[in-house]
Amino acid sequence: MLTVSSINVNGLRAAAKKGYLEWLAATTADVVCLQEVRAEPGQLPDEVRSPGGWHVAHAYSEVKGRNGVAVLTREAPQAVRIGFGVPEFEHSGRYVEVELADVVVASLYLPSGDVGTPRQDEKDRFMAAFLPYLVELRDKAAADGREVLVCGDWNIAHRAEDLKAWKTNQKSSGFLPEERAWLDRVFGEAGYVDVVRSLHPDVTGPYTWWSYRGKAFDNDSGWRIDLVCATEGIAASATSAVVERAATYAERWSDHAPVTVSFDWPSAGPTTRP
Repeated sequence: MLTVSSINVNGLRAAAKKGYLEWLAATTADVVCLQEVRAEPGQLPDEVRSPGGWHVAHAYSEVKGRNGVAVLTREAPQAVRIGFGVPEFEHSGRYVEVELADVVVASLYLPSGDVGTPRQDEKDRFMAAFLPYLVELRDKAAADGREVLVCGDWNIAHRAEDLKAWKTNQKSSGFLPEERAWLDRVFGEAGYVDVVRSLHPDVTGPYTWWSYRGKAFDNDSGWRIDLVCATEGIAASATSAVVERAATYAERWSDHAPVTVSFDWPSAGPTTRP
């Protein structure tokens, strides 16, 4: 089995004080993808920067206090890549990937956007550049005998079932028709599978993000924007997909919840747990 978890930590230093370290110590995942770390490695305590039993690949933003992604693996990666070759986003802390025995795992933090502002323009440029890279990554990995997992905060709800208030958000960033059409292309021409949706095709949610404002969490008024996207070979081997939603508002250590997916993928190689 290969188990992968993805979580937007909403600031790793803050999350570490609220329960992230306890969650990491308890997880059975072989790979953990983090987004919105918001810290350079030197700013993190030792137990957060280099937790025992894990190898950490970290990509931080050149703008201090922003973005930041990481991939933690039980198995030492064979290679690490930061960015996807586009100068504007090379040092933005939005993408890092690692090569394992027969799978490439990436952590993605796609820009959130804001309609009518430069932030939406940035999101549009990112999507335009990232789609061809996803195709390139799929083809290169296949040539090397590997599958691909791109895990992270994609900041787009694909279908009406992926957010509670879909009727009132049709002109909001994250649910724009052109953003949803872009995900259609990710799941079409680029050849990736939304693993959670493939295992739970006829359900609302499960949501992965709830605003800290109001009663969004208590009312389960959320968005499903944290995705585990996989190439078809490994996607077909997925056996379970769970959103680890906190039992209560007080027990949350992020405004997102971990998304954990298990694959019947024994060729990923043995792992040594701490």
